Amino acid sequence: MIERIQKIQQEVEAYVFDENQKAESFRLAYLSKKGLITTLFDEFKSCSVEEKKSVGSVLNQLKRLAEEKYQTQKEVEETQQEVQGSGEDRSLPVYQFPEGSLHPLRIVEDRLLEIFYSLGFDVSEGPEIEDDYHNFGALNFAEDHPARDMQDTFFIAEHVLRTHTSSVQIREMEKGKLPLRLVMPGRVYRNEAVSARSNCFFHQIEGLYIDKGVSFADLKQTLYYFVQQFFGEGTKVRFRSSYFPFTEPSAEMDIWAGTDTEENRRLTKGTGWLEVLGCGMVHPNVLKSCNIDPEEYTGFAFGMGIDRITMLKYGITDIRDFFINDVRMLKQFSGV
Repeated sequence: MIERIQKIQQEVEAYVFDENQKAESFRLAYLSKKGLITTLFDEFKSCSVEEKKSVGSVLNQLKRLAEEKYQTQKEVEETQQEVQGSGEDRSLPVYQFPEGSLHPLRIVEDRLLEIFYSLGFDVSEGPEIEDDYHNFGALNFAEDHPARDMQDTFFIAEHVLRTHTSSVQIREMEKGKLPLRLVMPGRVYRNEAVSARSNCFFHQIEGLYIDKGVSFADLKQTLYYFVQQFFGEGTKVRFRSSYFPFTEPSAEMDIWAGTDTEENRRLTKGTGWLEVLGCGMVHPNVLKSCNIDPEEYTGFAFGMGIDRITMLKYGITDIRDFFINDVRMLKQFSGV
């Protein structure tokens, strides 16, 4: 009987399913009431005790093999029937979508965040629709400041589309969890004419550091590090006095672009220097508006346009190219 079992096992292992030999044909031949394996089990009942010991395990192994092969083929045929019923042809080659790429603004923002992460800054975000207090009042803007006029700001009833991410600074300082070391990326809006160099919406990233004993020297060292990491070692930097309602003293930081090319002369108006960000020490009035004692705490803030930085890094001359979703431009950044 062992020899017969081994022979049938070889048949089961060699069995090939095709258009004529399907799962049901296999079942009828081997596993049905009149199938070969069932017949063997009937004969097994009349075997002696000694024979059962040697034959039982081999016979059970054959049955498991046949059942597994049948079940596998049955599932294959059921799947084929479902596909045929749905009208799909899964034998057709799969359409391969080309790999996408990050937008250049996202690439630059990620790099900026990576640099400031390394300095211990965390990220914070806030709403794009703001109230007057967080967008202007708490930031020491005078009641008659031009930025409050409709020709500069988009108004929505009693709210505004934020004109800078500085509003997030106020929301974070109001929480009273000091010290603070944050960067705040996001989209901002200003009522400006759309051109190659400006848009009515763009992207900013601002930084804020509030603690005891923070000085302008800390601000300069932070920004020196940023410039060397982003624009490359040896990049020349200068600070110029400036004015912002929410910082005092205030400054603008320039990098040396040079005058060796016509493009650089045009960008820098012949000076060789290109402004990349504004910065300064947080104004005492701003600290007071957030219930922070300016006699105990000081801090610095800085802000830059991500769009402007991206244009500088990749030599993009028209800011509108970022928002037209032209694949010819976007696919250039797939390997960046």
